Amino acid sequence: MLESYKIQGEGIESVLKSYRMEKTGELSVPPVIERVSITRTVCEGSPIKGIIFDCYQTLIDIHTDEDDLETYERVTMWLAYQGVKIRPEKLRHTYELKVKERMDRSEEEYPEVKVEEVFSEICKDHAVWRIDEKKLGVETAKVFRAASIRKLRPFPQSIKLIEHCINIPKCIISNGQRVFSEMELRYLGFYDYFDFVIFSSDLGYKKPDLRLFMEALKKLGLELEPKCVLSIGDSYENEILPAHKLGMCAMQIEDAWEFYGVKD
Repeated sequence: MLESYKIQGEGIESVLKSYRMEKTGELSVPPVIERVSITRTVCEGSPIKGIIFDCYQTLIDIHTDEDDLETYERVTMWLAYQGVKIRPEKLRHTYELKVKERMDRSEEEYPEVKVEEVFSEICKDHAVWRIDEKKLGVETAKVFRAASIRKLRPFPQSIKLIEHCINIPKCIISNGQRVFSEMELRYLGFYDYFDFVIFSSDLGYKKPDLRLFMEALKKLGLELEPKCVLSIGDSYENEILPAHKLGMCAMQIEDAWEFYGVKD
């Protein structure tokens, strides 16, 4: 039996206040929790009025390789025609270094960056003629993503699951980059199924930060009814635990496929 956690007797604002206090060092003792079955949490209580989906490995089956030198070779060849001269090894090292520096400078517990801004800096520093570094940073981010992808396809079970819940308000919270993740959702036919999508790159922090789920609850108009909202994802840390801290229901994606009869 899969297990997760749920806050005892805590409203959203109370939990968020405790979370903020923990961040500032004012609270050292975590809220009281009880161990509960994920399936029991979903089956019992109020009807589901809203669903929050994760994106990757929940809706989209993806594999990327951002360490492979071949990825950077493809990008640098494309950059040569845009007026940017840099060797693949240098691009890989610089990209990794700049991402790390931005992460280290962030005051967030779970920091996020915008990759297009990273590539914009790189393009500006290695341009051999005058360029629009901001525009080129966006396009380079897309090329980089395309070069790094080894697999990109929808989970057919998740499509069936969405269609099964077609009349329930839905959104996506993704630890993803809007610059290319939105395009992937559109290309694979997912985007228009959802009322809205929250990308971590827009906010500067990512899951399991509770604020992303708080924002989703507010946009769904269910901030006062978290027990009526179901979070579905592949990660216990990123989708299950944060949801239960806010009093929501939660299921891992494979359990949701089975529970709603769309696994096969």
